[in-house]
Amino acid sequence: MNLSFILVNLLLGVGLAMDAFSVSVVDGLSEPSMRRKKGIIVAFTFGFFQFAMPLIGWVFVHTLVKTFKVLEKFIPWIAFLILCKIAWGMIVEGVIAMDEEEKHENRLTKQGLLVQAIATSIDALSVGFTIADYTIVPAIAASVLIGLVTFIICLFGILLGKKLGTKFTGKTSIIGGLILFGIGLKIIITYLFF
Repeated sequence: MNLSFILVNLLLGVGLAMDAFSVSVVDGLSEPSMRRKKGIIVAFTFGFFQFAMPLIGWVFVHTLVKTFKVLEKFIPWIAFLILCKIAWGMIVEGVIAMDEEEKHENRLTKQGLLVQAIATSIDALSVGFTIADYTIVPAIAASVLIGLVTFIICLFGILLGKKLGTKFTGKTSIIGGLILFGIGLKIIITYLFF
């Protein structure tokens, strides 16, 4: 592994981490009182899935290429639908909380975190194609770099969201839902036009 390998995979990690970063900001916005330990767990979960998905894609490429090629066109739509479902729930909760005129903190559950992590990392399955010519050790190294970058970026996103969340308490679920919906739209637009 040389410097260009590390640089390429760090940059790939930054690109892949942007959706997870945005969702991390939303998580911080929605739960400004999130404890440090939970924030680390959230960032680790996003990092883990960004680490695992390229490896899963790599395995698919080396074992089930034809099957995965057929499924590849559905990946953006799956991510879009998952993010829209989460976004809709957050917007509805935010509107209800505003109607009740109370400060409402939308706590992130384990199930919610799992769904978010899958939705934001599912496009990383495609990275299995870009690292298909790697042997197993470089494929694992590339995935570790991607996961590590995602972890660090998501930690920053949670801190940023928490900082902003204390200023926008009460409206954060609606803002978060709109951001998630925007991420879903970006995934579909990128898939359809680029």
